[in-house]
Amino acid sequence: MRMTDWYVPLLTRYAAQRAARFVDRTRDPFATQERFLKGMLRHYRRTERGKRYRIGEIRSAEEFCDRLPVTQYRDYESDIQRTGAGERNVLTPDPIRFITLTSGTTGQRKWIPVSPRFQTALQKSNIVSIGFLVEALKARGLSLGKALVTNSANVAGKTEGGIELGLASTGSIRMSKQLAAPLFAQPYDLLQISDSRTRHYLCLLYGLRNRNLQSMASNFPMLLLRTCRYLEENAAALIQDLKAGTLSQTLDLTPACRAELTRHWTAHPQRAMELEQLLNRHGRLTPQWAWPHLAFVSTARGGTSDFYFQRFGEYFGQTPVFGGVYGCSEATFGIAHALNEDGCILALESGFYEFIPESEWEAEHPKTLMATDVKIGSRYRILVTNDAGFYRYDIRDVVEVVGFYEKTPLIAFRYRLGGLLNSTSEKTTEFHVIQVMQRLQQEFRIGLEDFCVTLSEREIPAHYWVNLELSADSSLDRPEALLQRFDEVLQEENGHYQIMRRDQVPSPGLRILERGSFETVRHRLLKQGRGENQLKIPHISEDRALLANLKIAREVSWPQA
Repeated sequence: MRMTDWYVPLLTRYAAQRAARFVDRTRDPFATQERFLKGMLRHYRRTERGKRYRIGEIRSAEEFCDRLPVTQYRDYESDIQRTGAGERNVLTPDPIRFITLTSGTTGQRKWIPVSPRFQTALQKSNIVSIGFLVEALKARGLSLGKALVTNSANVAGKTEGGIELGLASTGSIRMSKQLAAPLFAQPYDLLQISDSRTRHYLCLLYGLRNRNLQSMASNFPMLLLRTCRYLEENAAALIQDLKAGTLSQTLDLTPACRAELTRHWTAHPQRAMELEQLLNRHGRLTPQWAWPHLAFVSTARGGTSDFYFQRFGEYFGQTPVFGGVYGCSEATFGIAHALNEDGCILALESGFYEFIPESEWEAEHPKTLMATDVKIGSRYRILVTNDAGFYRYDIRDVVEVVGFYEKTPLIAFRYRLGGLLNSTSEKTTEFHVIQVMQRLQQEFRIGLEDFCVTLSEREIPAHYWVNLELSADSSLDRPEALLQRFDEVLQEENGHYQIMRRDQVPSPGLRILERGSFETVRHRLLKQGRGENQLKIPHISEDRALLANLKIAREVSWPQA
C-alpha cells in the first residue's frame, strides 16, 4: 500500500474533526479569544517583555487593551536581535526554531522569531483550513490528492546564535515537512534546489508524470502564473525527458546531484505520448489540459490577487481557487472556509485580534474594537497579539468585514497602508523607493519633478519600470548608470528584494517621461474623485493603467552582459 492511500484519508478525517471543533468556537468568539489571550499571558508572564508589561497581573481582555500600547516592529527590534544571538526568555520562554526574514513598512529587514508554540498555533489554522477544503471538495464530488508545489525550501543563512534564517514560505515548508510532504507530487528534496528554473523544471517533470494530479499551490497568484509559463516554455523538453527517462542538459545541477536524480528517474513513454498529443492539438501545454482531474488551486486571495486571477482562465479553466489561510510572517489572521471566496474566518485560536476603525487611524492611542463589535462593510486596521511574543502588534494591514460565520467575522485583506510592489513576493514599499530615489538624486545631482515605480504589463514575472520626470533645470547624462544604481540601492534597502533578485525578479528598466507627465496623472486622479487636499502621487503602483499613454522621452533597458 502506498503512503498516500492511508495518509490522505487519515489527514482528511483529522482535519474535518479540527474544523468541526473550530466551528463550535466561532459561536462564541469573545470567549475563545479571551481564552487564547489568558493562556498566552500566563505562559509568557516571566519573559523579559512579559515582566516589562506586567502581563501576569492582567485579568481580562479589556484590561489588556487598556494597559498595553499599540506596537510596531521597531518596538521589538532590539529584543529580536538578542534572541537571534542566542539569548533565551527575552520575547518567548520557548526555544526559537527558525527566524523568518521579511521586510515591512519601515523599509527595514524584519526578523520574526518562530518557536514551537508559535508554529503549533499557525498549524492549527492550516489544519482547520484543510478541513474546510475537504468539505468544499466533497460537495463537488472531489477529494484531496497530490499537489504540485514549487516553493524553495532553502534557508538564507543562520543568525549569530545558529538559528536558521529564511523566507516565510521556506520556514513553513521545512517545519511542516512531515505533514505536507506526503501530499507533494514531487520528492521533497527537489524543493532544496537553489536555482529557481531548475527547481521548477524538475517539479513540473514529476508533476507531469502523474496524470491524476489534483492541485497546485503557491503563496501568490503571480507565482502560479510563473509556473504555468515555465510549463509552456519547456513543454517539449519536459515531454522528451519523460519519454526517454533523461534530464535536460540545460538544468543547473552539480554532477553529483544529477547522478542521484538520474538514478531515481525513469521513463514514462505512455504519459509522454498523451502530453505530446495535447501539445500538438493545442499548440501549448497548460495545467487544465495536462491534468484533467485538477480539483483546485491554492493561493492568496484579496489585495492585488484579482489582477492575476484575470489570467487564470486561460491556464486553469474553471478550476476553483482556495485561499488557505490569510496571514503574513508575523501572524495568521484568517482561515478560508470556501472555494472562490476572499472572506476568511478570523483565526480565533492563532492570535488575539483587535480592530482599529478608520476614524481612529490617525490617533496616537487608537480605540479598538473586539471581534464581536465590528460591522459588515467597514474597514479596519488589524492588531494581533500572538505566540511570536508580539503584543497589540500593528502590521498595518487593512481588512474589510464581508460577513459573519456564525458569530465570528469574515475578513478580506484589502491592502497594506503605504502600499506594496510585488513582481513575485518581494514586498517593496513606498518607503523603500523613496529612500532609493533620495540617494540617487544626490549621487547624480539631479532634481525630480516626481517619480513612480510600476510593473511591466505583459511579462510574468514582471520587471520594475522606474518612471521619472526630471525637473525643468535637470538633465540626466548617465541613465544606464542610474538604473544600475537603483537596483543596487534597492537591494540594500529591501532585503527581500535582494533575495528575490538572485533568480526570480527580472532586471528593472527606466523610463524618462516628458515634462508635465505627473501633472497629467494628477488630473486623472482628480477626475476619479480624489480629494484635492489629500491627493498624492503614489511612488509605487501595481495599477498598470496609472501611467498609461504618457509620452516617454527616453526608455532605457538593463545593459546586456
